[in-house]
Amino acid sequence: QVQLVESGGGLVQAGGSLTLSCVASERAFRPYFMGWFRRVLGKEREFVAAISWSGSNIVYADSVKGRFTISRDNAKNTVYLQMSSLKPEDTAVYYCVSGTRSVWHGSESDIASWGQGTQVTVSS
Repeated sequence: QVQLVESGGGLVQAGGSLTLSCVASERAFRPYFMGWFRRVLGKEREFVAAISWSGSNIVYADSVKGRFTISRDNAKNTVYLQMSSLKPEDTAVYYCVSGTRSVWHGSESDIASWGQGTQVTVSS
């Protein structure tokens, strides 16, 4: 069974940092891209970042570019999202995803699995 389990969410002040982790079952993890989405209350979910199986292809949403860093440890079946210079508008439920191909091409139809989500709250 495919499983994605996120952790690391919480409450942080604006300007602070937080790192999210997502541990995946091997079936979900290799050799696929991994990524993060988020959903702000009352809004549609949005893409945050994605990393290819090899780690050589990384894509960020413009809203987080320069502040967030996605990485993966293939030996641990784990993907990370390091978030810094957090803003109140980053407050959302963050979801880990795994793909059906090795590289993210911008289509949600390539997403195989979603995690349960972890809440990130940034106070002003």
